[in-house]
Amino acid sequence: MARPFKQQRNPRNTSPAKPVAVDPDAVPQRLHKLLALAGFGSRREMENLVASGRITINGKTAEVGASVVPSDVVRLDSRPLHLPFEPELPQVLLYHKPEGEIVSQDDPEKRASVFDKLPRIRNGKWIAIGRLDMNTSGLLIFTTSGELANRFMHPRYEVEREYAVRIFGELTDGEMAQLTYGIELDDGPANFDSIRAQGGEGANHWYEVILREGRNREVRRLFEAFQKPVSRLIRVRFGPVNLPPRLKRGQMLHLGVKEVTGLMEWAELAVPKGPPRQLSAREKDKLGSVFTPKAKKSRFDAEAGLESRGPRRVTKTREEGMRQDIEKQQPGRRARSSQAAEPAEMQRPARQSKQATKPARKPANRRIRQQADIAPAKQPAGKPRAKR
Repeated sequence: MARPFKQQRNPRNTSPAKPVAVDPDAVPQRLHKLLALAGFGSRREMENLVASGRITINGKTAEVGASVVPSDVVRLDSRPLHLPFEPELPQVLLYHKPEGEIVSQDDPEKRASVFDKLPRIRNGKWIAIGRLDMNTSGLLIFTTSGELANRFMHPRYEVEREYAVRIFGELTDGEMAQLTYGIELDDGPANFDSIRAQGGEGANHWYEVILREGRNREVRRLFEAFQKPVSRLIRVRFGPVNLPPRLKRGQMLHLGVKEVTGLMEWAELAVPKGPPRQLSAREKDKLGSVFTPKAKKSRFDAEAGLESRGPRRVTKTREEGMRQDIEKQQPGRRARSSQAAEPAEMQRPARQSKQATKPARKPANRRIRQQADIAPAKQPAGKPRAKR
């Protein structure tokens, strides 16, 4: 008896399989806020995600500004989401970014990105707090909380950013005062909150600058307005977080529960009262200790070229495959066909050399069998032998 076909599940069927008990005392919370708390992005990005129609609530397309309760089933592209109605303490990661890496996940040129080295996490994603261009190094903060990232980056909070800058040349007192007062750039006026000279050698001089916004290449453009090109730019502080001296270039550091709680209090965000998330043994080892991340392996390395792919695999044609199959079935045919394909001039020297290597056999003295050597057949007992 044939087995019946297994009933296939429709991936577009977003209706819940089992009814969930509804709590009448549950307080509804905004959907885009919970998505941001889960680490899927900022609140503005989550509003755009809801507006795209990819999120459903109990089988119906969610609308911007919708609220949900724990009994609601929320799906993203038919995938169920576990929203943090009881928020957990987020993760915070410090990275000393070296030069030559970009802060982007989508790069058509396939350049080295800081996201290639980040450790994997469940039920969320890493959000970069601020950006650094490819030629800038220093402190870069990652977190799984969209609200914490928004508190650092939103212009209305005016979080301080401190940089160590090395320029070619030296600023006068008037130029330093003008940079503090403000100058006009292509995208509007800009200025430093403070600028202090830190000395230098020869034509290079170091300066410590502080500003409260993060426009594209703003520090470099302010110095270039006075024909002072920047040769080195390092971010040493972002808000209350300083670049630890033990965090060398290219290394990462997971902040502990105490440090993360302090950041939540500084950002005036609610600190979760529940028990902290259970960490694995590997996460406990990395917590509070500096480690060097490993970049994800790629099938193609642009710098190494084709050598990174390993030995090239040679594909065989259909005729070669058929010939090899025949040779496996008839091993002796391969030698005969190869000898027949060679010219006669090439076959003769091979035979002569083969005979020359083997010693000649001497003819053996063999005796020819004669009729007298054959013994007569025995007759059965009791019967006389017939006479001819």
